Amino acid sequence: MAYDRAITVFSPDGRLFQVEYARVAVGRGTTTIGIKYKDGIVLMADKKVRSNLVEAKSIEKIFQIDEHIGCATSGLVADARVLVDYARIVAQINKVTYEQKISVDMLVKRVCDYKQTYTQYGGVRPFGTALLIGGVDSHGVHLFETDPSGALNSYKAGSIGSGRAQVMELFEDKYKDSISYDDAVNLGLQGLKKTSEDPLTDATTEIAVITYEKPFDRLEPEEVKKHLEKL
Repeated sequence: MAYDRAITVFSPDGRLFQVEYARVAVGRGTTTIGIKYKDGIVLMADKKVRSNLVEAKSIEKIFQIDEHIGCATSGLVADARVLVDYARIVAQINKVTYEQKISVDMLVKRVCDYKQTYTQYGGVRPFGTALLIGGVDSHGVHLFETDPSGALNSYKAGSIGSGRAQVMELFEDKYKDSISYDDAVNLGLQGLKKTSEDPLTDATTEIAVITYEKPFDRLEPEEVKKHLEKL
């Protein structure tokens, strides 16, 4: 019973229950998707607006970290904002210190190190959010999934949130390494449609693109609507 009351106590079978509970919080969040294509990264999220009185544009699930890096979140959005602010500071310190943009994998490792410290000390709780961090650098196009425990994995196409299992099953069947931008957006929207209880609209669907030629670009509702019409 008592093993789930403190983050610093392992259960006899080697589990940290508070970290597992944080993963449950992520699993209850809205579906978020990241897809690598030959020239860049597409990030998208279902904002799931619960009331007609809510301003959809006030809900943000995709964040810019630097010109060449963005992230999509699932779980507790307030926790995600803290991590995004930390990631932005790390990116800017690297730029000021070394006069070059931080590499995607280095930034992801710094964020995961920060998350991991919140699983080691009493009086704190793990971050109840997972991040899909995508970007481009001199080493190529990258997409990483981070976990409340501080673990990270690199993916060609990934998803977090309540619809992860269904989306990953779709990607296993349809994703190809040479996928184009239009096909990547279409495949991502298929994943969101498969897991969404309500019809997708330009107000509730958030899409961002990062390429070598163009920095982080959040698509306007009109552009999102065009992609939904193609779908």
